[in-house]
Amino acid sequence: MKPNAFGTHANPSYADGPPRQVPGFADLHRMVSMLLAERVPADGGVLVLGAGGGLELKALAEQHPGWSFDGADPSADMLTLARETVGSAIDRVQLHHGYVDVAPDGPFDGAVSLLTFHFIPRNERLDTLRQLRRRLKPGAPLVLAHISFPQTEPERSQWIARHVRWPAAPGTSEAQLEAAQLAIGTRLSILAPDEEEGMLREAGFSGVSLFYAALSFRGWVAYAD
Repeated sequence: MKPNAFGTHANPSYADGPPRQVPGFADLHRMVSMLLAERVPADGGVLVLGAGGGLELKALAEQHPGWSFDGADPSADMLTLARETVGSAIDRVQLHHGYVDVAPDGPFDGAVSLLTFHFIPRNERLDTLRQLRRRLKPGAPLVLAHISFPQTEPERSQWIARHVRWPAAPGTSEAQLEAAQLAIGTRLSILAPDEEEGMLREAGFSGVSLFYAALSFRGWVAYAD
């Protein structure tokens, strides 16, 4: 299941969450589409890790009618929601129940993982990136976007507070905000940006570039060596 950016599990109203929680969410999808299209051919295949809910699948399928997609997610319920969200483009989408290891070998022309990696435990991150690399053609782009900020104090606590306050509804109590901050600090696997970039290179990617930064969220594009 792809939980929301607060670390709670998604539900049928999941589609309402990311646009509220992630600054520039619609533009993030446009940027991802553009970056992938620089190298993915008109009839290319794209792997989506964390496809539950189907929001990125829907956006990419609408913008690229010749692309086909394989999406992996560990939640059967969220894959059901993805099928509904994708709609008529579902004939170009294959969904797989599980983590990256259930994805086909490819090789794919590109891959994307949005709002997912901060839920992957730190000790599984490098292997996940390596498995993505093995499924990509040489030179194929990988586009990632998730929570990432400095992990030294007091910066870490300050960024967690900003992350929680950005989408908070008017009238949210300080107690509720503090509880959400505690959840973020204990439930998510958040890495500093320089560590994210180093791990991408260690996994076999080059040309690592930051393309998106919005409060607590960062996005990178990198290319399979």
